[in-house]
This record gives sequence, structure tokens and C-alpha cells, in this order.
Amino acid sequence: MSARIRVAVIFGGRSCEHEISCISAGSVLRALDRDKYDVVPIGITRSGQWVLEADDADRLQLVDGVFPEVRETNVPVLFTPDPTATHLVVQSEIPDVLAQVDVAFPVLHGPFGEDGTIQGLFELAGIPYVGSGVFASAAAMDKGYLKALMSAAGIPVGPYEVITDVQWRTQQDAILDRIANMGLPLFVKPCRAGSSVGITKVKTYQELVPAIEAARLHDPKVIVEASVENAREIECGVLGGADGSRASVCAEIIVRSGHEFYDYEAKYVDDSVDLVVPADLEPALHQRVRELACAAFDAIGAEGLARVDVFISGDDVVINEINTMPGFTSISMFPRMWGATGVDYPELVDGLVQDALRRGTGLR
Repeated sequence: MSARIRVAVIFGGRSCEHEISCISAGSVLRALDRDKYDVVPIGITRSGQWVLEADDADRLQLVDGVFPEVRETNVPVLFTPDPTATHLVVQSEIPDVLAQVDVAFPVLHGPFGEDGTIQGLFELAGIPYVGSGVFASAAAMDKGYLKALMSAAGIPVGPYEVITDVQWRTQQDAILDRIANMGLPLFVKPCRAGSSVGITKVKTYQELVPAIEAARLHDPKVIVEASVENAREIECGVLGGADGSRASVCAEIIVRSGHEFYDYEAKYVDDSVDLVVPADLEPALHQRVRELACAAFDAIGAEGLARVDVFISGDDVVINEINTMPGFTSISMFPRMWGATGVDYPELVDGLVQDALRRGTGLR
């Protein structure tokens, strides 16, 4: 038997962030020390099929504008979901494979991975895993519930309205009246999506309904937020540990001309943003953001890691989002912030795996 720790790196998934998850996983695979770890790459296709992937980090990268994805051909299939099934069907391969791993690293972004679903599977199976537990993962994934929890903890957030599917179908006029009181411009977002997918900046009320419908293509639950105009967009990485949470230096996202905001294309396709690490903030403000990031992390009971995004306007700082599994390529903001804090990428990956083993599963 190998004395190395067996790590399942799980990536892909059913969300609209499938490709970004694959790229993040490629960086994690490349960073794991093979003298210390046996690595089991497991891909999840867009349809939900689980497959055993080759340990090939080079395949999982952006090449000539083509994003990688988990393919269903020429790989051993672990599980194929049956949407027509009337009872629970468990194929033996998944329990067998999971039973052979010591820890899971779910490099999954968005619904069906970052939202507490796969975390619940690991808890039931008794497999330690990197990142937050069921509740914190679900709370951070849902922008409406996250803002409610932040407000309850006394952490500032901007004005917002949440629109559920039932409300939009039955109370549309009343909803639009409430939103009108927020003023313009507005941001309309799917409540449970990431990577800026499905987001529209609305400058006129004529644009509002089409923007809501566009967001509903990704999630029947939508959030409308008042724009914090001329704000600085600042991010901060947080790591959890046995002695509590700690924050990285902050970074700033500066979107150049051609984009209204930090959208999907600006993030992943073209070179239209400046990522400044560390952010050029006054020391007292920098420290205030770091403390606020840790407070937000602790308020939802997050574990492992998170990237906390804030807006700064004058002396006001408001929480925008918390990502419990942020983009994890070697050049993503979360690793870059920790690199600038003195924790390089391999050390970061190793620390997260060791923290997962320390925490284990169950109530804690």
C-alpha cells in the first residue's frame, strides 16, 4: 500500500462555469506533489456523468481560445445520472472509488458543486474535503441569502431585491415597482451563478425586464442590486485554520474601456483588465478590508478558503460576494493575493489539503 495521501481532484460539473473549473483543476493537478500525494482526477460532464480522467494537467488549459471540458468518450465512466429514474440508483463504481481516497479537492464552481450539494455527498460518505461545509457553501452561492446573513451580522451590503420564480410569474408589477425605488443604474444577476454569467447592467427601466429574463435563463431566482457607481472593486483572500481565519493582502480589479463591468469576457477571454496586487490602499483602509473579509468569512461559518469581494466608495466599504471556491488557476486572483502575502501556489494547495484532513467530516 502507498504511504502517500490519496487525493481526488473533482472538476467540470453541470454549471455554466464548467470550463473555468477544468482550468482551475489543471493548475491544482500540476501543483500537487506526487512524492506526497496519489492523485485521482475525476471529471463531471455537463450532463452530470462522472468519469475517471487521466492525470494530465496539460489537457486542462485554455489553448488558442479553446476552453477544456470533461468529455464522455474514451474514459472509464463512474456514474451516469438517469433523470427518468423513479428510485435511487447507486452504481458500485462511485462508492468504490471514493472509498479509496483520503481527501477530496472539489475544484467546482457554481451550482451542483460550490453550493453545498457535493459537500453533502462527502459528509455522508465520511470523506474529508477542501473548502466550506454544506451550509456555508449554500449560503455563499445564493447572493440573496448571503446579503441577508451579512446584514444580520452587521456587515454592510448595498440595496438589493430578490425575485423568486413564483414572484416573477405572479407579482411582476409589484416587483417592478419595488425595484423602481432603488434608482438607476442597476445590476441584474442570476442569484446562484458565478463568473459574471447572465449579468446585465441596466441603465434604463426599458432594459429591466429583458435583463431579468436573461438572468432567468441561468437561474429562476434573480437578484437586482443598486450599482455602486465609481466604486473601486477590491478582493481579499481568506484562509481558515485551526487558529481561525486570516486574510491575504488585497487586490484591485481595474476594468479598462470596452467593458461596463468585470464581465465574463473581461475575466477569461480578452486582456481588458488590470489586476493590481497588492491594491493601492491606505494602510488603515487595507487593514479594514482584511478584517471585514475575515468577519464575513466567519459570519457564514466558512472553512478552508474563500475570496471576499467588496466595493469601496469614499470611506464606505460594502460586501459584494463571497466565493467559497474561487477561480484557482495559478494566475487567478486568489492564488495571486496569497502569493503576494508569502504563500506560493504549491504551498497553498498543500495547506488546503492538510486543513481538510485536519477538520475531517461531521459536526465541528
